[in-house]
Amino acid sequence: MDRPSGVERVLREAAPHQIFDVLQASIRSRHGASRVELLVADYAMTQLQPVGVLPHTRRPVPVHSSDPGRAFGAQEPHCVRDPGASTVTVHVPVSVRGDRQGVLSVTLPDGGAGADVAVVEDLQACADALAHEIVVAERDTDLFLQARRAERLTLAAEMQWQLLPGRSCSRPEYSIGAQLEPAYAIHGDNFDWSASADELTLTVNNGMGEGIEAALLTNLAVNALRNARRAGLSLADQAYLADQALYGQHRGSRFLATLLLRFHLRTGDVEIIDAGSPRVWRMREGTVEAVELDAQMPLGMFEDTVYTPQHFTVEPGDRLFFISDGVYDALSPAGEKYSLHALVRAMTETRMLPATQVPRALLEKVLGHRGSGPTVDDALVLCLDWHGRPAT
Repeated sequence: MDRPSGVERVLREAAPHQIFDVLQASIRSRHGASRVELLVADYAMTQLQPVGVLPHTRRPVPVHSSDPGRAFGAQEPHCVRDPGASTVTVHVPVSVRGDRQGVLSVTLPDGGAGADVAVVEDLQACADALAHEIVVAERDTDLFLQARRAERLTLAAEMQWQLLPGRSCSRPEYSIGAQLEPAYAIHGDNFDWSASADELTLTVNNGMGEGIEAALLTNLAVNALRNARRAGLSLADQAYLADQALYGQHRGSRFLATLLLRFHLRTGDVEIIDAGSPRVWRMREGTVEAVELDAQMPLGMFEDTVYTPQHFTVEPGDRLFFISDGVYDALSPAGEKYSLHALVRAMTETRMLPATQVPRALLEKVLGHRGSGPTVDDALVLCLDWHGRPAT
């Protein structure tokens, strides 16, 4: 049996649009698999879509209430035996650095004892290698991006999803999960993050307007913030330069609200600039409370705005929520706004879920309140679990 490094080498040598075909052939040969399927999470994180040449001949499966979805949610292998067919299907998560891509499902002959532990471990290693190659391959092929679409994206949504760093990530110090809604028609909301050895920089953005105008505004702001961050500037200077980029382009007629944060991974100290919404909530020992901040001007509203960072501290076990005004402004069919009481209750009810699953769960509750009525604004939920730096 080839070692995982052999699989990685074969995947690296394959053409980007053929990496799954190559892996599929390898698994069939090595394990006698009768079926090998790759399912990727759609943009709304509600379905697992089959990867293949369009149009797809196999229907997607729900993230909830399905065997592949169980492996996807738990991020652990899940085996299902079929005694009648004498087979066992192994579902293993396809993830890279905490970013959940999808599920690899492999149907094997069952000798009566179920899936061998060594085989499951090998399939998980194959899935891990595939996850890394998918991230690289998406620069050169649309195969996997097309598979993620349960419906057509608007042009504004296409721009926003391509701008994101991912929808989740994890390191020993923290875990992050985030989601946008409506996933296929998002326009102004966005998030971004970047980590170094000792710091995590996080931004949560809400660009004014709708459609392409909002997406263009957010693209300019995010890239201005990245440009300043990559130049090694302070948090205040990052906000200042992004503010000037927006003001120089729109002269104050269009602006973007943002939260700009820098976490010190060793100490849990958080430097933050609140330039408008979204808002920050903290859950500590089961109690939810708003993090009170001094609101400053949104980016691009005035020329030469000076931004002053504030500080607070996170402790191991803390959970932070970053929520855009699209959640607070969600209207029921009767015209009632989604209340803060309902939001706090939703945060409490999802406390046992991992950070990667919380945003989707919160947004489902908001969608339940809104019903089938039209979307007034897009909405963003980002959840960060703080673990703290492990002792050496």
